[in-house]
Amino acid sequence: MNYLVAVLSNRFQVEAAYTALEKENLPKEQISILGQGYQSADDFGLIQPNKQAAKQSKRFFYWVIAFGFVAGYAFNLLTGIEIFSWAGSIGNHIIGGILGAVSGALGAILLGGAVGWTVDSGDALPYRNRLNAGKYLIAFKGNDAQIREATRVLRQFEPENIQSYKEPVSV
Repeated sequence: MNYLVAVLSNRFQVEAAYTALEKENLPKEQISILGQGYQSADDFGLIQPNKQAAKQSKRFFYWVIAFGFVAGYAFNLLTGIEIFSWAGSIGNHIIGGILGAVSGALGAILLGGAVGWTVDSGDALPYRNRLNAGKYLIAFKGNDAQIREATRVLRQFEPENIQSYKEPVSV
């Protein structure tokens, strides 16, 4: 299945677009309106950037801690820096490893969150921002021929943005 999403500036436009799609005999169960008084972004299934950022942080978190420990241990081993005189040689290497692991964890939280916010959210964030600004989205889910027909119909309403998406094939 494919998706078509159009951004319309007001409720009258989105209702007129919905009616026009119905008149073209496109299945109304495949048409969704998002905005105030209709479905929310969460109801429709637009991903939340905060959740994506948290998921990305978790992905980085586990392997970066191990890498940070090894890097901190190796750095202390190579430089011979004495962190605490009472810890001895091996103890200082382990403390260096722990500090490296903590640095890796902090980097995972910061970098993983930033990557999740900017990369994995796709177009969901701009669509959420438009909904928050009082705009409306009309989304249509269908095959290629239906998407072409819906695109032709929706262009008449001069949407701010119109974009089609192909559903990823899961293996």
